[in-house]
Amino acid sequence: MRWQEEVIEKAKRAKKASLNAMNYTTYQKNKFLVALSANISQNERKILSANNKDVKNAIKNNYSSAFIDRLTLTYERISKILKSIEIVKGLPDPVGEKISEIIRPNGLKIEKIRTPIGVIGIIYESRPDVTVEASILCLKSGNCVILRGGKEAKHSNRMLVSLIKKSLVEAGLSEDMVNLISSGGRKAVRYLLSLNKYIDLIIPRGGESLIKTVVEESTIPVIKHYKGVCHTYVDRDVDMNMALNLCYNAKVHRPATCNAMETLLVHKDIASSFLPLMAKMFKEAKVEMRGCKRTLEILPDINEATEEDWSTEYLDLIISIKVVDSLDEAIEHINRYGTMHSEAIITNNREAVNKFFKEVDAAALFHNASTRFTDGGEFGMGAEIGISTDKIHARGPMGLVELTTYKYLIYGNGQIRQ
Repeated sequence: MRWQEEVIEKAKRAKKASLNAMNYTTYQKNKFLVALSANISQNERKILSANNKDVKNAIKNNYSSAFIDRLTLTYERISKILKSIEIVKGLPDPVGEKISEIIRPNGLKIEKIRTPIGVIGIIYESRPDVTVEASILCLKSGNCVILRGGKEAKHSNRMLVSLIKKSLVEAGLSEDMVNLISSGGRKAVRYLLSLNKYIDLIIPRGGESLIKTVVEESTIPVIKHYKGVCHTYVDRDVDMNMALNLCYNAKVHRPATCNAMETLLVHKDIASSFLPLMAKMFKEAKVEMRGCKRTLEILPDINEATEEDWSTEYLDLIISIKVVDSLDEAIEHINRYGTMHSEAIITNNREAVNKFFKEVDAAALFHNASTRFTDGGEFGMGAEIGISTDKIHARGPMGLVELTTYKYLIYGNGQIRQ
């Protein structure tokens, strides 16, 4: 089958390129980033034209507004991509960094240093900006990448990958460091997941069904960018205006993202004063509200939340609201229904913050700030290859350091083990 030949050939080429990539200097990698920035800037219209084809097809096929938002590129979003490239260029190269050094009593010197993971497969859906973000992070950290984007973004991805390959050649690096798998459908994805001889790590980015499929079928280690059922808890000791602004931002700013708030928890002592004001703001933004029975006593014109709502990642202008008796109840609810992504507490009580931070199990915990800040760019990483909801190897936004592993270098002068 032609698609099978394409997948195995690109995997082999990526593996071969990864052995040489370890020797590339920071100067060479940054030269690639400079070239890529220039090539994207010079081809903005072509990129948007390709993306417009994808968006038109998505609209024609009745994809959701949230999906189309993730798919769409604009001049502003390209500007953010260029900013990410510039930031990544300025970040320290983690490859070769000495993590630790010890000298044993027998004289052995043992160094622990960062090294690239090797070949990373990225399986993602509708966001073409991931094509660039994944590539620049993988390449700066000395890795090669195999991209498997969704068919919905095929024109955008082909254009962007062509510019990435062009930039690699201009920088004197192997164009096989980045490869796009664009045929074979789901069969190609399954086949890709079997190539553990050539691929060292898989990172899926997309809906829950995609990630579950990858985890179940992959013979390669997987770091999950799982769904974000993010909560904000408004405590009783709170600045009301701050709480209103933060909750509005967390839900409305860009609801189609994994770090948007999906559930709002409100302490019973302020619920009757806070919720009507919050509901007014949400209504003006066309947010559909679903509440517990106690919430409905305050907001009788909204829908009642079901058990399913508490564990749903809406990725849309929909929110679940629950009135709780205490901080303990809020923490219990978050740990039961959350996905270990991002959780926030809004309060002026320092003891409440300490308890929340200690007892809530999530990659990112916020005090008096919007969950929308869980993002590699906002964390100073320039970009992110995903937000890991795993606990092993990497957790939260993954940048350059998270795309490395380590090895030990042992220096001796004739020691033998007794």
